[in-house]
Amino acid sequence: MAKLTEQDILSWNGPEDDYMNADHLAFFRERLLEMKAELLANATQTSQHLQEQEATPDPADRATLEEEYALELRTRDRERKLLQKIDSTVRKIDAGEYGFCEDTGEPIGLARLLARPTASLSLEAQERRERLKKQFAD
Repeated sequence: MAKLTEQDILSWNGPEDDYMNADHLAFFRERLLEMKAELLANATQTSQHLQEQEATPDPADRATLEEEYALELRTRDRERKLLQKIDSTVRKIDAGEYGFCEDTGEPIGLARLLARPTASLSLEAQERRERLKKQFAD
């Protein structure tokens, strides 16, 4: 099993029945695990940063620090949600369900998965959901 590169994935034009073969699955599994490791490192860094918080007597400085911490915590919350999605996606790889649209069952497409490895919908299905969401939100 050869280790694929991003360029190999983009230039792949094999038969349809070879979509999401073992090499593709290994590539995306590795990419997802790298994303997860990076997010966990960010969380550790944030935790250490928050523990080093210094008391500032100036109210303006304190407000600035609190705003920075709040922004950092919101970012980490988004990353926490992404971690859950990454874990779910790795389980899909293990189950052999990765790369196929949850709505239609059609291939999501390698280019889309490169851009967003946690994608669970094809581009068309995602656009359709967004249109419906916008319609019913108004």
